[in-house]
Amino acid sequence: QGQLLAKSWSSLFGGQSGAALQGPIYSFNGRSVLADPLWPHRLAWHGSTPRGGHARRWDCQGWRSSGTAEGMATALGEGQLLAGHRHNCSTP
Repeated sequence: QGQLLAKSWSSLFGGQSGAALQGPIYSFNGRSVLADPLWPHRLAWHGSTPRGGHARRWDCQGWRSSGTAEGMATALGEGQLLAGHRHNCSTP
């Protein structure tokens, strides 16, 4: 049994910058992304505009490790899933 992250799919991504996230977020190996030191930047990479559209210039598609490309990501502590800012695609 998991915890509720959002009331619905549309409430997660709808409106201005999406819904406020509720509850913890875990990696596939069970670590708490918001608390574990393995996740120093605590970003959710999404490549979207605040309204959920594709941010074509800022999606890290085609990124190479030697590149300086930027993509849209949200700091999970901000509570708004799509309230992203540009971050270097090399950021772990």
